[in-house]
Amino acid sequence: MNLSKNTSIYLTSKDSNSRLEKIPESEISKEPNAKLKTIRIKKDRPRQSILGFGGAFTEASANIYDQLDSNKKDEIIEAYFGKNGNQYNMGRTHINSCDFSLGNYALCETEDRKLTDFSIQRDKKMLIPFIKAALKKACVPIHIMASPWSPPPWMKTNNQMNHGGKLKEEYHDTWAEYYCKYIKFYEQDGVPIWGISVQNEPEAVQTWDSCIYSGEEERDFIKKFLGPALEKNKYLDKKLVIWDHNRDVMVKRSRAVLSDPDAAKYVWGTGFHWYNGDHFDEVQKVHDEFPDKELIFTEGCQEEGPHLGSWDLGERYATSIINDLNRWTVAWIDWNLLLDERGGPNHVGNYCSAPIIVDTKAQELLYQSSYYYLGHFSRFFSRGDRVVECENTTNTLLALSAIDKNQKITTTIMNKEENSVPFLYEDGINAKYFSIPPRSIITIISN
Repeated sequence: MNLSKNTSIYLTSKDSNSRLEKIPESEISKEPNAKLKTIRIKKDRPRQSILGFGGAFTEASANIYDQLDSNKKDEIIEAYFGKNGNQYNMGRTHINSCDFSLGNYALCETEDRKLTDFSIQRDKKMLIPFIKAALKKACVPIHIMASPWSPPPWMKTNNQMNHGGKLKEEYHDTWAEYYCKYIKFYEQDGVPIWGISVQNEPEAVQTWDSCIYSGEEERDFIKKFLGPALEKNKYLDKKLVIWDHNRDVMVKRSRAVLSDPDAAKYVWGTGFHWYNGDHFDEVQKVHDEFPDKELIFTEGCQEEGPHLGSWDLGERYATSIINDLNRWTVAWIDWNLLLDERGGPNHVGNYCSAPIIVDTKAQELLYQSSYYYLGHFSRFFSRGDRVVECENTTNTLLALSAIDKNQKITTTIMNKEENSVPFLYEDGINAKYFSIPPRSIITIISN
């Protein structure tokens, strides 16, 4: 069986100029060989519905965006959110400052249980206009998730936003109301908030904005304070995400909250990051134990600078996306949308990479391999598509497949090897011998 006439193939390859390029079948065709390993799509075994892909709106990214001319701004927004770009439909931002802010700040600096001085004026200077530009361009509505890195210093045991510390017991109710004020003020300003997480990385004492919760503390804060506050303010439609930290102990942390019905009733799902090893089995275990709750990847980036031109960046992203979505994850959100040539700005020098790096001196945009690899998912896997089981007998290739309501099948396959890898592709419509080039990723779309 040959490829159907309604099949398209897209390629990104290290050793060529192909970047999300539509290619003819002949470019990767292979002579039949009965000994080849197989990638077989099981479209009769659907799993979760995909929610989407995206990146983070940080003050650092917004600051870079704000300094560009209108043409460069338009290029960035189109590249990420436009129909000719990566078509992002998920976003994450910070409540108060994060490390990728220009400095520590809180939306209510004054010690006041009534939060009288609560204001989003700082966010309205750069951050909110950046988000609004994306909302205007997006092909489908962007789901914005907001996460706090730290409460204001006056609410914390260490009286500062950095270096961990905990939320003071006497401010649990005030902090819960803080989230609701944030949602109200942002939505009044035209930015819909889809969801919130309880705390970014609640086990990490960082040199930057951070706050520590044990699993039991997170559970009790949700069931006694945050959940009731959301209910009182009629925000139970907002998706509440727990954990928001690395995969390695996400099972333990999910159990701490979700095993308590009084806390679990408020929780939409578990968020996770990638900074302490792969631990993909932990993602599957959380689904197996709590199949009624969702899984969402909420942050990942390459640390220690911008890594300009690195092909490993894209491969790290695709490895995570494929493994996470094959284990019931519904959405995948990158970290900063933009960073400068240093991998900043960052108010504690925690420089990292981003899919688009802006050379602020030359006013040039540098598209990293991570941008193109992410595009193989965000451009072709749409909200509502169902991930389907992908039987992969190769030892070297990674594959993800999904099917839409019209039975269109989308499959993305990555080869991290330094040599081409031949395989037999079967999706119920097609059975075809292919050879994927070294250090490449392809997407096959057929109906």
